[in-house]
Amino acid sequence: MLKLLLLLSLSNLVIGTGAFILTGLLVPIGDALGVGVAAAGQAMTVYALSTALLAPLAVVATGRWPRKQALLAAIGVFALGNVVCALASSLPVLLAGRTLMGVGAAFSPIAAGIAVAAVEPARRGRALSLVFLGISLSYVVGLPLGAWLGLRHGWAVPVAGVAAAALLCGVLLAAALPRDIRAPGASFDGLGGVLRDGAVLRALALTLLYFTAIFLVFAYIGPVLKALVPMDASRLSLTLMLFGLSGVAGTLLGGWENDRLGWRRTLLLHLSVLALTMAALPLTAGSWPLLVAVLLAWGVAGFGMMAAQQSRLALAAPAQAPLLMSLNTSMLYLGTALGAAVGGLATPWVGLERLAWVGVPFALAALLTLAVQHRAGSSGFPPG
Repeated sequence: MLKLLLLLSLSNLVIGTGAFILTGLLVPIGDALGVGVAAAGQAMTVYALSTALLAPLAVVATGRWPRKQALLAAIGVFALGNVVCALASSLPVLLAGRTLMGVGAAFSPIAAGIAVAAVEPARRGRALSLVFLGISLSYVVGLPLGAWLGLRHGWAVPVAGVAAAALLCGVLLAAALPRDIRAPGASFDGLGGVLRDGAVLRALALTLLYFTAIFLVFAYIGPVLKALVPMDASRLSLTLMLFGLSGVAGTLLGGWENDRLGWRRTLLLHLSVLALTMAALPLTAGSWPLLVAVLLAWGVAGFGMMAAQQSRLALAAPAQAPLLMSLNTSMLYLGTALGAAVGGLATPWVGLERLAWVGVPFALAALLTLAVQHRAGSSGFPPG
């Protein structure tokens, strides 16, 4: 079972790398396609919207398929999207490829459903944290490597590399997954009732709010860090790498905490730390060691909530777990887009060095979604 979880994690590393690899390559992409950086940046927006809106539909459309077939189809579509992007000679073709990639991102919630079904409930958090560890590692390994390859050999090279890696993962998964693996699919049957449950809506709102808080700053993280502590490119890269490592640690810690403390205590702890670190970040101006310390705590807190949230949704409606996890991913990407928009609007008013304070109310609002206590069995959620 560990081998399968590691393979799912490796596949998520490829998914995460493909999702964000273009962020460091927008200038050469714009030059190659004859468009400006802002236009090239729409490739990120299109992927986010496709993942938020089309991936849940893909999860439902394949809900009655065997789980192995659905998983392989998803990673195949993701690989195809990368091939289209790598061959793109115009912006519309690039955006079409990114749309396909967003549909293929249905892989992650399907993989999470398989992980949940493959282990006993007491180990569910650790299994989910291991599967989603690949997403965290993409910030540390995939993005820097992709940026280096793209700037050295052309932006299409790392994109083609992601396509090849996705196909390789598909081959490995085809060999490793049992034909009759037992895991829930997804359907619209009963979904209306689940989404009318206030507990489920609060869970999805929590993801939307805390990702808005995080990406309100992270969308502008380079300029924010340089506004707080002037630093050259090498120190900035080191700082971002340390932040990525803290995300890896947070992902693993969050899974362990979920299994030891329950999802509610894990989320309360991490959201509280997130709010405190965002409040403290502007106060680190002029001190790189203090800035790094706060940033590391922020990374652990932010990344550490994913396993608890996924486990929470799996407990709420086991039969709808893959679709709820996909909707949770939709909230993640909508929060990413909303955070970037709010941050852009707020920066002229508060300045980059105080931008984190604008995110604090969103983190506190996420905490408020946990304030209402639930009776066991009344909403599908145990106390946690």
